[in-house]
Amino acid sequence: MKKEILVVGRGGQGVLLMGRIIGLAASKYANLYAVSTESYASETRGGESRAEVIVASDIGEIDYLKVQKPDIAVFMYPFRLDYYLKILRPETLVFIDNLVVPEEKFSNYNLKSQPYSSIAESIGSQRVTNMVILGHMLKVTGLMEIKHVQEALKEIVPEKWLELNIKALEKGYSLPP
Repeated sequence: MKKEILVVGRGGQGVLLMGRIIGLAASKYANLYAVSTESYASETRGGESRAEVIVASDIGEIDYLKVQKPDIAVFMYPFRLDYYLKILRPETLVFIDNLVVPEEKFSNYNLKSQPYSSIAESIGSQRVTNMVILGHMLKVTGLMEIKHVQEALKEIVPEKWLELNIKALEKGYSLPP
């Protein structure tokens, strides 16, 4: 099993945190292998952020550190969609926050479209939109068990945000696949 995961959004949306959580959960708690890269604009908030994670059950399956043909793509903001659409495959599983990203761009893909930011707001803060999406991704893909991500959250997320992040993860996991 090998999955290439691309996450794109704005600085401040937790894109890089989402990539780190996936990588840590996979490699430390789910007995998988993971590599990740991240890039971000020089702005603290608002510029483009990207996390790329490759998760595999065998280290030999990871032959390159960057995502080339994503199996899973998350778009939290519509930065450079035309560029990213060129690297997606028809079978790529795409998650978008449909309050921010236009659905029509993804009509040729396996689209999971939800008002993720609104769902996050309803449980306490839009700052946990990333965890709502991650929970839904886990439900849809079976990439790893939710408990593995919960353990990674406990290790990385500051105590004052931990409960809300876990709640958001669980809310996303409860969404229909």
